[in-house]
Amino acid sequence: MPQHLYILTGASRGMGLAMAEQLLQPGNALLCLSRHTHPLLATAALQADVPLTQWTHDLADGEGASARLREWLSRQNPQDFASASLINNAGVIPPITPLRQSQPADLSLALRVGLEAPMALSAAFLGATENWSLPRKVLNISSGLGRFPMASQAGYCAAKAGLDHFTRCLALDEALHANGAQVCSLAPGVIDTDMQVQLRAAAGEAFPDQSKFLQLKAQGQLSSPAQAAEQVLRFLARPDFGREPVADVRG
Repeated sequence: MPQHLYILTGASRGMGLAMAEQLLQPGNALLCLSRHTHPLLATAALQADVPLTQWTHDLADGEGASARLREWLSRQNPQDFASASLINNAGVIPPITPLRQSQPADLSLALRVGLEAPMALSAAFLGATENWSLPRKVLNISSGLGRFPMASQAGYCAAKAGLDHFTRCLALDEALHANGAQVCSLAPGVIDTDMQVQLRAAAGEAFPDQSKFLQLKAQGQLSSPAQAAEQVLRFLARPDFGREPVADVRG
């Protein structure tokens, strides 16, 4: 029976790991790209009898990752799949500091992983599957910080803002084709992940908004990675997915 193919980046921790765990359901097939594989995922996939492939790949090398994905997809039989979805989840938060104190290497890494790699992977995914007649989706995991500016966060905010706008452009491209992919850049809400730990631990003098993140934690307003993953995957499964190219799980 044809399976639903999911290609997921940043699947080794946080919300990405939670999404991978929740996608290990009968009828699915999962390809994960992360800097590290996760042994518990392999065990869970065996128990669920779900095909799982884990690639170790640093997404700072978006060109290499996209070439690898394109080649892999070219060897697949589209008749084996009922649908295909790419979830660009991986991201990097550079050191929390004003731009004038930022290091070029840190800014470059944030943009490579958070913007360049999703663009390259989306191009590979859509190019390799353009003759597949099945439904295809691209889900880019964005952030409210791509839509609202924040001091000492220029690199991360720029990457997420770029992700949103490239998705708008991609939606226009795909709308020109009879079987174009449905695409969306989705903000997943505020999640208690390693990024939140970084934000709360930042030096107050370098990060004027630190108190806001401390307050979110203290008041229990953060979603767990599992809760956020469930919301994101529910959004991906909606029949109107892609109607708006930029969206938020909170509506």
